[in-house]
Amino acid sequence: MHPLPCRSGFGVGWGSIMEFLLYLALGACAGVLAGLFGVGGGIIIVPVLVFSFTLQGFDASILTHLAVGTSLATIIFTSVNAVREHHRRGAVRWPIFVWMTVGILIGAGFGALTAEAISGPNLQKIIGVFALVIAAQLMLDVKPKASRTVPGKVGLTVAGTVIGWASAIFGIGGGSLTVPFLTWRSVPMQQAVATSSACGLPIALASALSFMILGWHDPLLPAHSLGFIYLPALLGIALTSMVFARFGARLAHKLSPKLLKRLFAALLFCVGLNFLL
Repeated sequence: MHPLPCRSGFGVGWGSIMEFLLYLALGACAGVLAGLFGVGGGIIIVPVLVFSFTLQGFDASILTHLAVGTSLATIIFTSVNAVREHHRRGAVRWPIFVWMTVGILIGAGFGALTAEAISGPNLQKIIGVFALVIAAQLMLDVKPKASRTVPGKVGLTVAGTVIGWASAIFGIGGGSLTVPFLTWRSVPMQQAVATSSACGLPIALASALSFMILGWHDPLLPAHSLGFIYLPALLGIALTSMVFARFGARLAHKLSPKLLKRLFAALLFCVGLNFLL
């Protein structure tokens, strides 16, 4: 890989104090969201990184892919402490996690390939529509009329494949899909959030690795990149997200499930509008 010099509005790579402070603040927000909603923080990280990378002058054809890949890499760190806190409270449904992970590992690779084939601007619009649809589903409490019991091993694997595929495209830990799926299947909200946090780790690992490999030889990448992963952003976000994830997880167990769902829906609605408008 032969990265080009970074054309940054903030400065060059590691030397930019403003840039790094932004990533530290973003990591704190992402950590709280990871523990609170089980979303890994990616639903917020991607839009902010797209905005930051645009100001830094990164090439428009790769900056969205770079934001998605970096977001997925940060979720690896964000998920760890959130999962530990949820597990300490006995909220993670590990049998569900195991079989969903089988599908997640399959879907994540295909999702990264799909995202690479989509242009940057179109990828932003797809993410915006996705966020609005999920927000509407949660706010209106729209649910299919099918069985609401937890599916068996095959059903969980298929669901994991779809969620892993979509999560890799959108740069998220899968919570915006996993949480609605599990609550629809009669899993209590706190347990759905906790299990979603656990599922976010294999999603992030498989997807980030795929984005790193797929972008490795792209000549338009800025300095300090490993494929479609921008290291300054990864470091800044990881430093604070791991600390604040525990706070978010504790807060999740103090809020009512109904309030938790409404807050999550409002968050997704704002993100969707941001990408479309």
